[in-house]
Amino acid sequence: MLANVSETAVEETDLHKGHKHPLAFDAKPAADLTDLDLFTQGQPFDAFATMRETAPVCWHDEEEGAGFWALTTYRDVRETELNTKVFSSQKGGILMNYGSADARHPLLHRASLDTMICLDQPYHMPLRREHMPFFKPGYVADLQKRVDVKIKSLLDDMETKAKDTGGPIDMVESFSAELPLFTLSEILGIAEADRPKLVKWMHYLETASDTMRKGDEMDPELFGAFVQNVLEMFEYGKEVLQARRKDPKDDLLTSIAHAEVDGERLSDEMLDGSWLLIVFAGNDTTRNSLSGTMKLLTEFPEQKQKLVDDPSLITNMTHEAIRMVSPVIYMRRTATEDAEIHGQKIAEGEKVVMYYGAANRDPAVFTDPDRMDVTRANAKDHLAFGMGPHVCLGQRVANMQLEAAYRQILARFPNAEWTGEIDIAPNNFVHAISRLDIDLRV
Repeated sequence: MLANVSETAVEETDLHKGHKHPLAFDAKPAADLTDLDLFTQGQPFDAFATMRETAPVCWHDEEEGAGFWALTTYRDVRETELNTKVFSSQKGGILMNYGSADARHPLLHRASLDTMICLDQPYHMPLRREHMPFFKPGYVADLQKRVDVKIKSLLDDMETKAKDTGGPIDMVESFSAELPLFTLSEILGIAEADRPKLVKWMHYLETASDTMRKGDEMDPELFGAFVQNVLEMFEYGKEVLQARRKDPKDDLLTSIAHAEVDGERLSDEMLDGSWLLIVFAGNDTTRNSLSGTMKLLTEFPEQKQKLVDDPSLITNMTHEAIRMVSPVIYMRRTATEDAEIHGQKIAEGEKVVMYYGAANRDPAVFTDPDRMDVTRANAKDHLAFGMGPHVCLGQRVANMQLEAAYRQILARFPNAEWTGEIDIAPNNFVHAISRLDIDLRV
């Protein structure tokens, strides 16, 4: 029988502080990867590069927690992803910033553990199969027809707004936040009137870690709004999932509501976790890839011109853009037994954190990795979606949206570019672009 992960996961406080075995690479982290504010400047790719050279398996202390091993090479991240027997998602959860109990949002903390992404075998794959029909090629191809119509509508609105204001517009607000919301809602079966709520909830989810660390320092009104919106999000999820149990429909919400593991339906806690995962993962990563791609095409104008001249390159550009953006910054695993990575001994119970942005810019795999190359032959080999049993279930939908969006954007606004103005939320789990000003040049 599947127990709730929140009841079985090994707490940080249950572990010894520090590492058990001697360091194979005697170098400190090139940046404090637990510092949320660091990531408001973008991912620390220079620090990752230094760590790949000096300490590819680097011990990183934590103020809250036992510390972890930071992995920055493509090979080590890939092999650790694939070795799910030794490196567990379920034993300790996939996030590193759970922190002390008094610095957590209790409901968010529990739900972040009680979810498919934190399950190992034999529980992970049966639950994953329940979701699969909504991510198969035929379903995605049909979904794209609706996505194409939505993209045109959003671009129409952007053009009108740009002409009315005569200045730059925020791509996140006008496009990047709206398209994934539409696509996810179509898959889930969310009523159109309820869809704007998801955009608002996403804002609070992206800033949850920052909000909880500030705690008493925050404006009470802002903190109250955060607490209220998180509660509303989970209450809505409970309501729609229970409604699907009583009245099934042909949508992903129904599949989640009726999913069974070991012949039993998911607990209320696992339903909360399923709702949180699909809302966050289905929205956030694609949103940041859409915005991040516009930034990249502005920084590499000759690559954008290649796409304008030859739109057939857009398919490969999609993989290259996701490689460079790497919207999910890391995933964490817990060693189930003594192990070794890149010559570094890892003790049972110790945590390893896989940095996808570092792996995706490893020069051992990607030549001149910090340069965007829309013709890169191995762009599709990136690890931004993970590998193995836990590879992102929605990657086909994410690729479809990014490709469909830029086919229309580049055909309609070939001179559109980022103005240089950007806001990135303090978040070290996802590259959370909250504002990206662009000039459509219409």
